[in-house]
Amino acid sequence: MEYEGTQYCGLQYQDNAPTVQGEIEKALWKLTGEQIRIVAASRTDTGVHAKGQVLSFRTGSDLDSKEFVNGLNYYLPQDIAVKASYKVHDRFSVQRDAISRQYQYFIHNSPVRSPIKRNHTYQIKGNLNIEAMNLACEALIGEHDLASFVTNFSQSVIKSTLRTVYQARIERKEELVIFDIVAKSYLPHQVRNTVGTLIKVGLGKITVDDFKFIMEARKPGLAGPTVPAQGLFLIQVNYPRPLGDYDEDL
Repeated sequence: MEYEGTQYCGLQYQDNAPTVQGEIEKALWKLTGEQIRIVAASRTDTGVHAKGQVLSFRTGSDLDSKEFVNGLNYYLPQDIAVKASYKVHDRFSVQRDAISRQYQYFIHNSPVRSPIKRNHTYQIKGNLNIEAMNLACEALIGEHDLASFVTNFSQSVIKSTLRTVYQARIERKEELVIFDIVAKSYLPHQVRNTVGTLIKVGLGKITVDDFKFIMEARKPGLAGPTVPAQGLFLIQVNYPRPLGDYDEDL
């Protein structure tokens, strides 16, 4: 799935608010006549976008994969689209079988605002030191207790704040500064709080050692500020095999 999250209160269904899940389930009902509940590989918050979200559902429909793609796209609004569809074995789980999830955060690093980029980037006017930000990113790689990057910590919801980060880096493409991170899973607001702290490094407000101290302090709410949602994209969810290979024994 691909979606532009500006008009939605996140992925997860809410009774009295527009959500991506709500729109998809309405489209499934129109297409199949079934009340279907979907499962998403990675939850996205209000205003967050996705280029490679993966969803699953069970259905009694005999429509083939191509018919699901075309049919759902017919009923879905223009800011949500199905890119591909596969029949998979019942043992496959879009959540548990995922080995990593890649997110990117887009910063518009310019003294002048961009009306075109405003729903997909966060503007920072001061020049960012990419080298310093990448040095801070190096500290994130590996397994760490990332409690400092959680805004609100509840042990009833979050059993552990240990997370494994496989990749974290900053890249500049003209006026765009892109934070790229790949991890097994994420804490709530972890990416946006990480970017907020990295921006402070890039602007010289804190040092790389300060960044490391914040991370190692393991104190909820210490990192940040939380950057706005519109710059965040779920790029892809990675599996050990292509999704089309999970159809054995069908």
